[in-house]
Amino acid sequence: MTVFTSLSRSQWLGLSVLAALVLFTAIETLVYRGDPAQQSLSQVFAAPSWQEPLGRDHYGRSNYARLGSAITTSLLMALVSVATSAALGLLTGIIAAWKGGWWDKSLSWLVNILLSLPGLILVLLFGAMVPGSFLILYLAISLMLWVEYFRVVRSRTLVLLRSAEIEASRLYGFGVWYQFKRHLWPELKTDLFTLGCFGAGNAILALASIGFLYVGLKPPEAELGLMMVELFRYYQQAPWVLMQPIAVVFLLVMSFHLLAQGKQS
Repeated sequence: MTVFTSLSRSQWLGLSVLAALVLFTAIETLVYRGDPAQQSLSQVFAAPSWQEPLGRDHYGRSNYARLGSAITTSLLMALVSVATSAALGLLTGIIAAWKGGWWDKSLSWLVNILLSLPGLILVLLFGAMVPGSFLILYLAISLMLWVEYFRVVRSRTLVLLRSAEIEASRLYGFGVWYQFKRHLWPELKTDLFTLGCFGAGNAILALASIGFLYVGLKPPEAELGLMMVELFRYYQQAPWVLMQPIAVVFLLVMSFHLLAQGKQS
């Protein structure tokens, strides 16, 4: 309960939008149970109905089923990428700051190499090597997000290690785990939460961007960027269908960015 009472208005709005999208997907999965890949050429661009609340696309596929599947894919990518990059960034950032020397130089050197390439270019390179692989895209996006976690955690830990509290814990003989749990984690968790929210939005944007460039997930996979590029040629014929994945990407990214605002430690 303490977590929810500390949320700001913008965070409540972001959480509400995200919950609405999850509910949207759950209703499709549990009630409509549509097949996102099933075609019906006799119903191309069919208007919304009780059976198909969002109508059908250029192959007569259910827009509701495809959006539900695409939202699930985007949220799964965001969740696993953020969890992986946060855990790796926390571990390597603390190691680099705590041990210094060779550890710090090696990890910082790796970060500088990754920073020499724009994040989206890195994801594009990975996606081009193994087209259509969710695993490869997950690894690329996680690597892209890890850089920011490492830099923030390392910088904050270097400052905290010089604090009087850490020095006192060392003098009293407390171990590394106690120092992390008692002094480092309370100071780092707010930064990790903020980075995680922005990272989730960036992961969704990256997946949609490479899908729009047609080097991400491949048909008949339902993915927001891929849906946009497939439907773009029909924007005059059925603009309402094209607007659906665009609106979903906007709402997903906005919800995570709103969640990142005003977090209290």
